Order: sequence, then structure tokens, then C-alpha cells
Amino acid sequence: MAVKSNNKNNLPYNIANPTSIFEYSKGLLGKSLRDFVWEGYEVKKGKGSLGQMVENIYFLLETNNYAGADFSEACMELKCTPLKKSKQDNYLIKERLVCNMINYCEVIKDDFEHSHFYLKCQLMLLLFYLHKSNCDNLDLEFVFSVLWKLPKKDLLIIKHDYDVIIDKIKQGKAHELSEGDTMYLGACRKGQKGDSLMKQPNNPDVDAPRRAFSLKMAYMRIVLDYVAKSGKKAISNVDYSKSELVSTNALLKHSFDEILLSRFHPFWNMPFEKIAKIKKVNLSNNPKNKFAMIANAIAASSKCSNVNRSEEFLKAGLTMKTIRVQATGIIKEAMSFENIDYIEVAECDEWIDSRLYELFSSRFMFVVFREQTLGKEDFVLDDVFFWTMPQKDLEWAEIYWNHIKANILTDRIAEDYWWKGSDKKKFHVRPKAQRAKDLAPTPDGKGAKKFCYWFNNEYVREIIEKRGKEKSNG
Repeated sequence: MAVKSNNKNNLPYNIANPTSIFEYSKGLLGKSLRDFVWEGYEVKKGKGSLGQMVENIYFLLETNNYAGADFSEACMELKCTPLKKSKQDNYLIKERLVCNMINYCEVIKDDFEHSHFYLKCQLMLLLFYLHKSNCDNLDLEFVFSVLWKLPKKDLLIIKHDYDVIIDKIKQGKAHELSEGDTMYLGACRKGQKGDSLMKQPNNPDVDAPRRAFSLKMAYMRIVLDYVAKSGKKAISNVDYSKSELVSTNALLKHSFDEILLSRFHPFWNMPFEKIAKIKKVNLSNNPKNKFAMIANAIAASSKCSNVNRSEEFLKAGLTMKTIRVQATGIIKEAMSFENIDYIEVAECDEWIDSRLYELFSSRFMFVVFREQTLGKEDFVLDDVFFWTMPQKDLEWAEIYWNHIKANILTDRIAEDYWWKGSDKKKFHVRPKAQRAKDLAPTPDGKGAKKFCYWFNNEYVREIIEKRGKEKSNG
């Protein structure tokens, strides 16, 4: 199909210069493709079609099947990615940034530096647009343009993520891939349930669901946050920097996991009071979150005040949680997460696009303190490990989410309707505190009491006991 112009010498920008392309992209902001399309253009449909239309209509390029970057002369990829609006009129990331499909049998042939992902996505022009349901692609408004070069430090973490994914595929375990396996680069599911599966190497009897390399939603939130704080509609990340938990030089020698775990090694089996003294954590008022304070002081290593708010944890969607195990092996406390966003649940069509899926499929760093003498509360640092929810438990979580959604849609937001801890279904719903008198927005506009997601304490115990068996087995 012919487009308006395919003569690269007559383009209104320098196709070999990323800055020139970025500057030209600013003309699309606050507008839609409707403002630029010419009569007779054949509108494309389906996922991924918007990017092709931007290439054709705005950048005046023909669509091609070239495996490299969209702007090959500039070594830059074009990505159109959707935003949504919150009730407070803030822009929110709608989904992860899909980079390229994974061909299980082909991807194992290339190392990271020769991979399609690396060759395409080191430098990206990110065009953020406002998603609207049942809206013609020509009428979607573009709101931000970001020239994003993956920082060297991020590339080191992404390279490790890539290697983790490839190693699993080489082992014939492509069907066991999870977005929780990695930090920034995920292997996200593509397609719907029931779609045909793909062949994988070294395991001819088991096919695997279709997946694609993607930058996780948590990573994309950092990109959007960077834009929002700039106060500009178009920005480049050349001067991008945030407080770091781990240095680039350290990542050249060790993985992120190895660096974090090494910070805990000097404190194995040490009483929590002694650790607090060494790390200068004030426990004089016996704070309720004292174990979290201690774990944070070790993990942060004076690099930041809260590891869960560090650059690396935020980009990865990684969460540190502390667990106290009594001398009997019992765990008294359930594990709380964030409040349920009733609007988000009601408006989300697919489980894998939900906030809860992102939350539960992300990685956790569990820091375990174990009591030595029953009733003495003489807890010592017993273990630290990274954990990802198994697929069978994610299937339970999907049932949990569907139950929550059904109750929200039928205006049954109350204790009587939620899963309870006593139901022994791994997860339950309840408030974090009884004092939560303010209401959260609901689809009907009336508002409702705040409830949050929880792991049952028995489920946490199951995780800890399984970890103990794995350690015993080497």
C-alpha cells in the first residue's frame, strides 16, 4: 500500500538523527492522527496497529517487516503506549511496554548483545497516548513524547533478566516462565486463554504459551513519573538520575540479588537487638515495625531511607517483606498489601492486566526472623530470599480476584462477602486498620469502606516451610 511519501530525502526530519526525530514528534502532542491523515488512507485495526499508523501518517514511512528498530538509520525504536486517567485526573500507566515476541526455538541462539530486544530497544521514542474505550485509532490523543535511552545500569539488570529467561527456555521450561522471575525485563503472556501454544526447545512433549519481552509496568511508572516531575510534554532522559541502592560498578561484578543478599550475610543468626545497635536503629520506643526497620537498615546499607522506594525496587516492582516465625514454626500475622482500588478492579477486563496480577506476580524479598525460645521473643535473623508466586497459586489468585470483582460489580463491598482468613484459601480481604473511616471511590459513586489484599498466615507459613525444605536439599 502506498503512503503519502516514501522518499526519505524529503522527510520533515533527519531520519538518521534521534534528536531530529524526537523534535519532530512534538508536533503530534495534543493532537490525534485525525489531524494528519489524508483521504484514502486505509485505517488499520487490532493491537499494534496504532504504531504502524503513526509511522505511516505522521512520520510518512512505509510499514515494513524488518526485524530491527523502526528508525533503523537512527538505531531507535518507536513505541506507542497507552495511559489512563485516575479519578484525581492524573495520568496512569495502563499496561506493560511490549517490546518483541519470543520465539523460543530461535531466541536461544543469540546472546543478549545480539538479541532482537537489545538491537531494537536500547533507544526508544515513547509516544504516550490517552486510551479511550471504543475509540477509533485516528482519534486517540497523544500527550507525551519521551526519548528514552536505557541507562547503562538498567541494561546490566536487564541483561541478567534476559539471561534468566533464556536459561529457563534452554532447560525446556518455557511453560514455567513467570514475570516474577526477573526485575525490569519480563516475559509477559500474549494472547488469550485457549490460544495455540508454541513449541519450545529441549522439551518436545510440552508446548508453552506465547510470550513477549516487555518492560514491566513498574518500570514504565518510573518513566512516566520522570516525565510528570519535569512538567514538560516532551523530554529526553539524557540527564536522568535517581538515588540508587546498588552502583553500576557493583553490577558489573555481581547480580542485583547477590549484592543484596551479601549485605545480610554478616548478620546471620544474630539477635535483632544486636543488629539494631550495629545499624543504629532506634528501638527505644519499641516500634511495631521494628523488624522492618532493621531489615531496611541492612538492605539499604545507608544508600537510601526505604528500599521499597529505591530506584531498583520501584522499577522492578520488587517488595521487601519481613516475617516473624515463632519457635513452634507458627506465623501469627497475615501479610497485608495495598488497599483495593474498586474502580480499577471494576474496569479491568482481563486478570493479567489487573493491578493484583502485577502485585502478586512480581518478586518479593522475604526477610525472616525466627524466635529461639518459645514466648521469649528472642528473634534472630534466620533467612533472606527472593520469592515468586508459583503458577498454581496465581491460578488461585485469579479466582480470588474474580470473586472480588463480582462483589464490587454487584455493590457487595462488606465483610460478609469477602474471602476470610478462616476460609483457608491462601488469600483473604479485610481492612488494614479499624480506624479507616474515610471511604474509597466505587463504580456507583457512593464510596465504600477501605479493604485490602492479604496473604493468609498459613500461606506465609507454607512459603517458609517450602523454602526450608529447599535449603535442606541443597
